[in-house]
Amino acid sequence: MPKILIVYHSDTGNTESMAKAIHHGAQAAGAEVSLKKASDADAQDILDCDGVAFGSPNCLHYMAGKLKDFFDRIWKKVGYQNDDKLYTTFSSAGSGETDAMESIDHVLSIFCEWKKVNFTQAFPGIIARGTPSQEVLEKCQEMGTKLARLLQ
Repeated sequence: MPKILIVYHSDTGNTESMAKAIHHGAQAAGAEVSLKKASDADAQDILDCDGVAFGSPNCLHYMAGKLKDFFDRIWKKVGYQNDDKLYTTFSSAGSGETDAMESIDHVLSIFCEWKKVNFTQAFPGIIARGTPSQEVLEKCQEMGTKLARLLQ
């Protein structure tokens, strides 16, 4: 049974609702899923999983500070591990900008060689403009399902 970790930060609840939808999709596909706020997650959570979904609101054209803090805290234990872990990203942003996801990709490209799972040809993550629509939440569920199936 694949183990999936969902690490996210949410100020308004928008990113959290996306995280819960991903959780639902992955769990329905048979994965063991852990849903953690970035402030509560640690390096052992990363070491114990097979794949990760990282979520953040778009904060001043960057990921949320609490998610960046998470990466800072796990760096020494997890950095430069080349265990072919799969990851993906999701974000809520009032303007629909992709900066938060791009900053997550950038950080991960520096300290590990995990493989990003692209779910669409047009864009590799899922973004919601403000409150996630039902369509966005369905895409998030599909993201969880696909990630779980790729890890089986």
